[in-house]
Amino acid sequence: MPRSTGSSSERLDKSAGPPNSRIYLDYAGFSPVDPRVVAFMRPFLEGGVGNPAALHSHGLEARASLDGARAKVARLVGGAAGGVIFTASATEANNLAVKGSALRARGRHVVTSGIEHISIVNSCRDLEKQGWTVSAVPVDREGLVDSHAVAGALRDDTALVSVMAANGEIGTLQPIREVGRAARARGVPFHVDGVGVVGRLPLSVDECAIDLLTLSSNDLCGPPGAGALWVRTDVALAPIILGGGQEGGYRSGTENLPAIVGMGVAADLARNERAAEVARLAPLRDRLLDGLLERVQGARVTGARGPQRLPHHASVVVPGVKADAVLLELDLRGVAASSGSACNLTTGEPSHVLRAIGCSREEYEGSLCFTLGRWTTAAEIDAVLDVLPGVVSRLRRLAAR
Repeated sequence: MPRSTGSSSERLDKSAGPPNSRIYLDYAGFSPVDPRVVAFMRPFLEGGVGNPAALHSHGLEARASLDGARAKVARLVGGAAGGVIFTASATEANNLAVKGSALRARGRHVVTSGIEHISIVNSCRDLEKQGWTVSAVPVDREGLVDSHAVAGALRDDTALVSVMAANGEIGTLQPIREVGRAARARGVPFHVDGVGVVGRLPLSVDECAIDLLTLSSNDLCGPPGAGALWVRTDVALAPIILGGGQEGGYRSGTENLPAIVGMGVAADLARNERAAEVARLAPLRDRLLDGLLERVQGARVTGARGPQRLPHHASVVVPGVKADAVLLELDLRGVAASSGSACNLTTGEPSHVLRAIGCSREEYEGSLCFTLGRWTTAAEIDAVLDVLPGVVSRLRRLAAR
């Protein structure tokens, strides 16, 4: 069995071309796995792989591969490899960060923002049921949290600050460095949900004073079924999944070695290629946003514009239509997009993010989100701009009858 060592991007040939002929603009919901990652994972799926906890040679080789992936993920965020705890998803990592740190803290108060991912929201709600108090700092109309407001919400009994690096529904980047410094000055652990940012933009745990950082494999074009929580060594953390004590006792259960190895490869690829990807995707994002505003009457961008926005993220609200009808029409025409967070869509509840930035009911019912990725082309952006205005016009005519 090959060990996961060295630079994967140097040893694997880059595969070109989109996964299929359809136009796929839902990378935030699910990213196609990079063929280079699949090639590296294949031996781990085809046999000859042991349990990383076993003492025989297969187990020792598996442990070496696991540790190699841990080092690659840590290198992506500038942290120590020993701080990486592998999980099954970013949602699990968020639960471990919020509830695990709160359960070991002396204080019983958590500070967060009003537009966090639903896994953070529900973790905080669970703590409230057990007697904790939670302060959700509001955001402005672009979804930006004020670092001074976060600092002002801190109390002597604050156990954790949790603010995401960027919002997956509206694309706004948060002032993580400033929030981290404010938390560090008060001695409060700082957790960041880094999904969306890690692998696309530089994010250093030391420069931003981050104590806990959530990562997702699939958001790096790695396999689903793997995530990670990076934890600073001096942060006390209680496990929320109990069992055999894997991952340093913080996350029991046999590690999903093929997916974790794939995540390590994806982390290396993202670190080596992110600058070129940002330079390629940001103009495509602006091309899409500008075209939507020009061609779709009444459309309004949600979130920030320019450098305060994720380079691959375009979101708008379109009054007079229902998002699900638009998305179905687009799908029939070979375009896959979304209406915000896939995790939120499963609840059937209106987006708390869009409500937090002041959207009306008509606006959030017509919320559309396009997230670009590794295989997105300018021709695909132009094709969407050709199709979407007609779809919106047709649906508006039907609604007016």
